Amino acid sequence: MDQEAVFRGLANRNRLQILEWLKNPRKHFPPQIDGDLVKDGVCGLLIARKLRVSHPTASEHLKILSQAGLIRGKRIKQWTFYKRRELEIRAWKRSVLAQL
Repeated sequence: MDQEAVFRGLANRNRLQILEWLKNPRKHFPPQIDGDLVKDGVCGLLIARKLRVSHPTASEHLKILSQAGLIRGKRIKQWTFYKRRELEIRAWKRSVLAQL
């Protein structure tokens, strides 16, 4: 993972909040018609609604997190569903701790 991209992804309160919500999506989001919250991820529209921001603003946050490798998007029909990339996040944490 690109360290600079990860730090950029983590440098915003809304993006940190998204990552926190995606840890336990069933706790933070209502059931979806398309896509399982855990298996497929959370619809970007639900994330925008919960953040209380416009869809384009949420999309920008999600794009930055995706580019950092912290989440991944999955298309189902016309929607994109987002899920944390747990293995990559753990590996990044280990690499940061190893540098301390």
